[in-house]
Amino acid sequence: MASRLLAGTVLTVFVVFFVLPVLWLLLAATKTDQQLVHDNPLSFGSWHALSVNWHALTAFQDDAVLQWLRNSALYAAISLVITLCLAIPAGYALAMTEFRGRHALLIATLVVMLMPNATLVVPLFLEINAVHLIGTMWSIILPYSFYPFGVYLTYIYFTTAVPKDLLAAARIDGCSEFGVFRHVALPLATPVIALVGFFSFVANWTNYFLPYVMLPESDQMPIQVGVGSLLSNVPSFNPTVGALAIQRPQLALATLVAITPVLVVFLFAQRFLVSGMLAGATKE
Repeated sequence: MASRLLAGTVLTVFVVFFVLPVLWLLLAATKTDQQLVHDNPLSFGSWHALSVNWHALTAFQDDAVLQWLRNSALYAAISLVITLCLAIPAGYALAMTEFRGRHALLIATLVVMLMPNATLVVPLFLEINAVHLIGTMWSIILPYSFYPFGVYLTYIYFTTAVPKDLLAAARIDGCSEFGVFRHVALPLATPVIALVGFFSFVANWTNYFLPYVMLPESDQMPIQVGVGSLLSNVPSFNPTVGALAIQRPQLALATLVAITPVLVVFLFAQRFLVSGMLAGATKE
């Protein structure tokens, strides 16, 4: 009885703090601003109001929202490719080879991985400014292409899930070190590649502080910074807003648009993510 009561309490807290806000956000996009204030918070508005909100949102600053989405997709895609090209070989090298400074490099990877992103913004800004890349897309892509968490995930995967004897057998058969990685280790690493790719994509897509500092122009913003810009154009939060006002239901719709790509990627990659997280959990 006590266990059921505890489980019910945990589920209730989960619903109240996680499910209800998401449900409210979904329903808010279907209402007018007046309905959002005066109607039942969990009531459905209308499809017409949803269409009006969408047209108003896309008309903001000449389709700025769609431009922000394209920017986010470009930044995240290029960063993802560079991340996979760097993190997978780096994690493999840390796990499967012995070289001077290996342990120091692994410790440095862990330290950087555990540091909050905000603490690195100032040194990153100074470095990017030194090579005159402030205001370009590379000021966003390059810092987040070096992904220490991805290196650590790959290191753990190769350490626990790929037997070294298998790689040694390939070397005995005359395979070069790169050939062992390309033809033996890499095909076995599909789960961790998906896992690193997903976390990298999410980190890049939800990145706010660094683009806010690095990109001064509105047409360069990713969608997360764009949503922050929309927030400052809501009269309820900024009474000085003029003709470019955005209503609260349109802001809710912009938030849904911003998180939809992450949800879609998660749904398509779910099978690989689960296998990647469970890899190495058991040994035969």
